[in-house]
Amino acid sequence: MSVRDLELPRIDTLHRAGDQIYGLLRRHIQSMQLAPGASISESEVASILGASRTPVREAFQKLREEGLIKTLPSRGSFVAKLSRQRIHEAQFLREAIEVAVVQKLATKGISRQVIAALEGNLQQQKVAAENEDIQGFHALDDEFHGLLAKATELMRVEAALDREKAHLDRLRGISLRVDGHPAVLFSEHQAILKAVVSGESDRATQLVREHCQSIFNALNALHNQHRDYFDELIPSAADRQNRHTEL
Repeated sequence: MSVRDLELPRIDTLHRAGDQIYGLLRRHIQSMQLAPGASISESEVASILGASRTPVREAFQKLREEGLIKTLPSRGSFVAKLSRQRIHEAQFLREAIEVAVVQKLATKGISRQVIAALEGNLQQQKVAAENEDIQGFHALDDEFHGLLAKATELMRVEAALDREKAHLDRLRGISLRVDGHPAVLFSEHQAILKAVVSGESDRATQLVREHCQSIFNALNALHNQHRDYFDELIPSAADRQNRHTEL
């Protein structure tokens, strides 16, 4: 799918155009509506959105800094392909942060106000899962983990978590399309919150590790089905096993 195939709204002149364009393109890249390797041009985006080149250039620069767009001399700009190495690194860092968060909260306690906010979020997750609202569930998933991170009162934690999740979100979007997966994630979130509130640090840690590592199922499935989406063709676990068997 190209930029012209997307349903993009015109720019709201009351708000910064660069931020709007960045947000729109980022969402479509993370949802895989703009597939890895797809061509994307500043002039085409500006024309479709009715914007000048300056805010579009600003949005492209932010996306390049995040590693979501790659610009090649004399060839143009493309949606960055996925990197198994970078995904593994991001998952490792995300898991380390998430584990530290729940350990701190389970040990030190969590306020009733935060618990109420998390429970409200879970109720919305349940509705989104039942209605198969993938985008809505994805946003609520992010909010759930963000609320836990904020509860530590360590302000850089949430920003660090958000930065690392950026390299996992395309896989998360794919996994959410699997029938019943949002409901599974909802149940996992419920269990994590219960363990944190009960002060069960070891239990919360185990649940979070399993929750974070489930992304590898989506990674292996996508790598097997769409190897052209990846920057490097590193053999999957199944490939390595097959090769070992052949030898």
